[in-house]
Amino acid sequence: MPAGGRNDELAQPVIRRLDGFRKLSDDAAGLIRSALRDRVKKAGSSEDLISEGDRAEMVRVFLSGWACRYKVLEDGRRQIVNFVLPGDTCDAYIYLFSRMDHSLATLTPVVYAEFDRAAFEQLIAADRTIGEAFYCETLSNCAIQREWTLNVGRRDAIERVAHVICELFVRLSVVGLAHGNSFGFPVTQMDLADATGLSTVHVNRTLQELRAAGLITLRERQVIIHDLEGLSRMAMFTPHYLHLERG
Repeated sequence: MPAGGRNDELAQPVIRRLDGFRKLSDDAAGLIRSALRDRVKKAGSSEDLISEGDRAEMVRVFLSGWACRYKVLEDGRRQIVNFVLPGDTCDAYIYLFSRMDHSLATLTPVVYAEFDRAAFEQLIAADRTIGEAFYCETLSNCAIQREWTLNVGRRDAIERVAHVICELFVRLSVVGLAHGNSFGFPVTQMDLADATGLSTVHVNRTLQELRAAGLITLRERQVIIHDLEGLSRMAMFTPHYLHLERG
């Protein structure tokens, strides 16, 4: 497949995610594909794309692969504050700040597009719905952050892990990357521990409990959800905070 065709295919998660917030016309989708096409970059697994304290200049739109936003204490303890999936933006309008207040690292090899301020503002000015969709995505990310704060602050261990799995399933479904009741899960138990504020031992025990309850199977970097309703009940999960009513 020609490079342009391959890049257009990679743009599909971005278009699906933004279309979940605002209905995109064919012209708007074409503008997004065109804008992404010439800005594609790649990175390997376990690479920092940007670190806390760096100048906040570039908007990154993820086309494939997984990453995470994280904070780290002086003694090395890390808190993952969000998983970044294909279709996600890190972060629209970040150039309005002078410095990054968190770091962004890859969990797998990734493909992403990178925009400087002028290029991004040209894209959002080209079509009103594109600009609104990116605003909505930014607000949705804030809502996700609030839910993760609730997760770590008030849910117990099994509720936390179940909630993360439910959220990832919905987010991946919207961009066409969940297949039936399963999805790729390239997250280590250490990553999951850093995302839920638990120890790796506790995460391992919690995953075993979810398997024993017949709710999930986790095998070969794949999650299979056997009872989404039961898993959602256990997590007290509702997808409303994702604000994907169109999706």
